[in-house]
Amino acid sequence: MKRVRLDFAPPSLRRTLYLAPAWAWVTALGAAALCLTALVQVLDYREAREEVDAQWAAIRDRAAASQVQAAVPPLATRAAPVGAQQAVAVNAAIMQLNLPWRALHDAVRSATPANVALLALEPDAKKRVLRITAEARSSDDMLAYVAALGREEWFGAVTLARHEVQEQDPNRPVRFQVDAEWGTP
Repeated sequence: MKRVRLDFAPPSLRRTLYLAPAWAWVTALGAAALCLTALVQVLDYREAREEVDAQWAAIRDRAAASQVQAAVPPLATRAAPVGAQQAVAVNAAIMQLNLPWRALHDAVRSATPANVALLALEPDAKKRVLRITAEARSSDDMLAYVAALGREEWFGAVTLARHEVQEQDPNRPVRFQVDAEWGTP
């Protein structure tokens, strides 16, 4: 015979919970565990965020304090008046730093043929002279190079300062120095 369930009790929460199947209880407990885990994670996140905000505020305060301190140098670090000898040295260094390197390099590079090897470029900012040390295969190549430098707009007077044949080298190249005065074109 088949079992028949008769239930004449009035519906209530207590009765519903008593009659709930086991899978419903497991699902409810799992959902409660997930909610509790999410709550703990949110609280940890808020605490970590407050710590980070406090650290950023401390960094901003330190940066503002260091800017205020940097704005007013102490008496010990204030510069003393510069002497005449120091002024000359500083001006010479500034002249050396303010050389028109790009224009000088472009002018030398455009005048240098493939058969001339550049060895050194030595500028003298005070005299506005560029000393070029180079090697050529022959004296004709050397003279053609000096003439090509003389035709460049950047250079005024171009003079051959010295030259010598490299006897120890089997190709016997000519090493020479050229002084080229530069000016603004």
